[in-house]
Amino acid sequence: MKATEVPEIAGAFLFEPTPYTDERGFFCRTFDADVVRSVGLDPDAFVQDSLSRSVRGVVRGLHLRSGAGEAKLVRCSYGRIFDVVVDLRPDSPTYRHWTSFELTGESQPTLYIPAGCAHGFQALTDTADTSYRIDRPHDPAEDVTIAFDDPELAIPWPLPVALMSQRDREAPSLAEVLKHRES
Repeated sequence: MKATEVPEIAGAFLFEPTPYTDERGFFCRTFDADVVRSVGLDPDAFVQDSLSRSVRGVVRGLHLRSGAGEAKLVRCSYGRIFDVVVDLRPDSPTYRHWTSFELTGESQPTLYIPAGCAHGFQALTDTADTSYRIDRPHDPAEDVTIAFDDPELAIPWPLPVALMSQRDREAPSLAEVLKHRES
């Protein structure tokens, strides 16, 4: 497994496994505590695993947590997703920058997203399963959502939006969220 820094988002890493492929399919390690530790992260800090299943065109996000935030490891375990990270840490050198990745079940890379960054994705295949490993138990009272189509971010989602939650559809702009956080 190889760990690579993500230059567009300070403190983010992409972990790429080495799949072993044969006529049966493939096998790969999707989490390795030693590799996680080698980039300065505590592998024991992760306390909750979750899984979402989405259909083609679904957008989930952009989500983040208030308070101490939430660091997470994100992986597409089946299908393909267009994955987006937005740095919203005021003291970060990459503050208000965003980047995107195509995460796939074929190659199984895992993206580490630091606390204080917003995250969202769009399913690119008929079925896309996305796995999350987070460093704090989820508390819905701390959920913050930013409009996926925020004009300041201008994220080029690759497909028309098929479905999204009401909360995501009604999400405020980045400017509104940041104004609220400052008050």
